[in-house]
Amino acid sequence: MYLLSGTLRPYAWGSLTAMAELFGRDPSGEPEAELWFGAHPGAPSHVLGGEPATLDELISRDPEQLLGRETVAVHGPALPFLAKVLAAGSPLSLQVHPTREQAQTGFEAEEAAGVDRAAADRNYKDANHKPEMIFALTDFEALCGFRRPQDAGTLFRSVSRLVEATGIPAPELLVQTASDLESGRPETERLESVFRRLITGGEEVREAVAAAAGAVRSLDDAERAELDPAVAELGSLDGYYPGDPGVLISLLLNRVSLSPGEAIYLPAGNVHAYLRGLGVEVMASSDNVLRGGLTPKHVDLQELLKTIDFQALGIPRVEAEHTGLGQELYRPPFSEFSLQRLELAQSAGEGSMSAADVPLLQNGPTLVIALRGSLVLDSPKQDLILNPGDCAFIGADEAPVIAKLASHSAQHDDGALAFAVTTGSAAPAADPDAPTLRI
Repeated sequence: MYLLSGTLRPYAWGSLTAMAELFGRDPSGEPEAELWFGAHPGAPSHVLGGEPATLDELISRDPEQLLGRETVAVHGPALPFLAKVLAAGSPLSLQVHPTREQAQTGFEAEEAAGVDRAAADRNYKDANHKPEMIFALTDFEALCGFRRPQDAGTLFRSVSRLVEATGIPAPELLVQTASDLESGRPETERLESVFRRLITGGEEVREAVAAAAGAVRSLDDAERAELDPAVAELGSLDGYYPGDPGVLISLLLNRVSLSPGEAIYLPAGNVHAYLRGLGVEVMASSDNVLRGGLTPKHVDLQELLKTIDFQALGIPRVEAEHTGLGQELYRPPFSEFSLQRLELAQSAGEGSMSAADVPLLQNGPTLVIALRGSLVLDSPKQDLILNPGDCAFIGADEAPVIAKLASHSAQHDDGALAFAVTTGSAAPAADPDAPTLRI
């Protein structure tokens, strides 16, 4: 086992306080958006203690030992997942992630063209896809995938009426958009044509955004509370990104409110944006993002439209599986990762495995991130103590590993909370004495 340091990303949308409050430390004074744990070359974790190395360097020395032969055969000689603690203090950009084939093609084309990987107009930072999952630690608000066009049309008509109630005519764009969404054409055609019109609309869209957001802001708090949450959000989104087409595009998307402990997954092609909240995010090891609004950054419209899946879908929730071994397991339909929530309660007694001892479900390499309290990772080779904000990398060659409360945490009622990420579709073992699992 190896103790890792995370890499803090101070993106402008990050919260000033949420990360510090979570880990019980003082705020840094700058936005703290994401804390990365993994081996992505853009921000690899550093191995603490011993010879200085980053996690990607460590793995490259013996991939089969640290990742396992099966993981290397399926995903290659690199850690296939990336874990983050994400703290959204303001809305992220509307974005979509490519398929693996799209990422490979796009990355190779930009490499051949000599586009600097750090360039603002670079689309593909690597050749991998980026399916992901977000687990809510606090109340968490997001936009995720397209809603049914008929439902979106109802929202646009509602906004038109709000504008008219202020004493000015509803912009033709809002009225026509509602009609287009409610037409008899196939759903994907309706959604794609409206999306294209909004994102390319120029001044007409900016004026419609201003009218819609102004109408929402003209209401008092009680009146806004009666609105559909997607409509009520327009004033806030426009405040962060004035005139941005993403303000209206948000009405095309499912509005998701997650309570702590709930999770959703985001496959390739799913247009989404996190609005606010604190969560644990897990994804394939990639940093490929194509933006489509709510951003001052580069938007490559042609590449974006090739990537979006315009099907209207329900909210892709991930339900917890209670393993009977002391953890909750979240398994999205991706081969790169699964997530375990480890709640370590006070021990009921000493001796053999108690309520505070939880066997990790290891399916090759594993990351363990401590969020609250202190825990001990106990393997046949060694013990490793994790405090809030610490992360451990466990190679495939080190199993079984048992998570236990550290002695000083066992004296407090709140116990400890940690998350473990491993590859593939880790499932509970029938025998608690054999927690090492395979696909």
